[in-house]
Amino acid sequence: MEIGEGAVISGYASFFGRPDQGGDVVEPGAYAASLKRLEGCGGRVRMLWQHDPVRPIGVWDEVREDGTGLWVKGRILMEVAQGREAAALVAAGAIDGLSIGYRTRRARKDGAGRRLDELELWEVSLVTFPMLREARVSAKHEDALAAKVRAARCLLRGEGEERDA
Repeated sequence: MEIGEGAVISGYASFFGRPDQGGDVVEPGAYAASLKRLEGCGGRVRMLWQHDPVRPIGVWDEVREDGTGLWVKGRILMEVAQGREAAALVAAGAIDGLSIGYRTRRARKDGAGRRLDELELWEVSLVTFPMLREARVSAKHEDALAAKVRAARCLLRGEGEERDA
């Protein structure tokens, strides 16, 4: 079975050192062991709609920690009804939140919140209201077919020269 490219999105699902609305702060390196375990057994971080485990909407092709936080890049699958709806909402700017689903493996109390030192990452969801307000889709990438259709429409309307997409 051949799967299309889908709607490609990327962004930070988590930022290190920033408190979420519950007072939790993810520490640098908190995802490293989990990502290594997943890689070692061929597992994946799931892409869900609103943290609902019965509503997967795509795949995360890249999930990595860097100096800023947890960065993700993936494809919303257009072959899935909820995926089509999610892609339309993301494209319109109605939904742009990212939120992590995890189990705490190691944390310390810190005032009203916690310092999260190690997390078992299960999923990253597209959500309406992320717990960490800054966790957002930062890029929406047009797939190759959509780019060619857009270019053809422009040509037919006489709005520009043909471009390779």
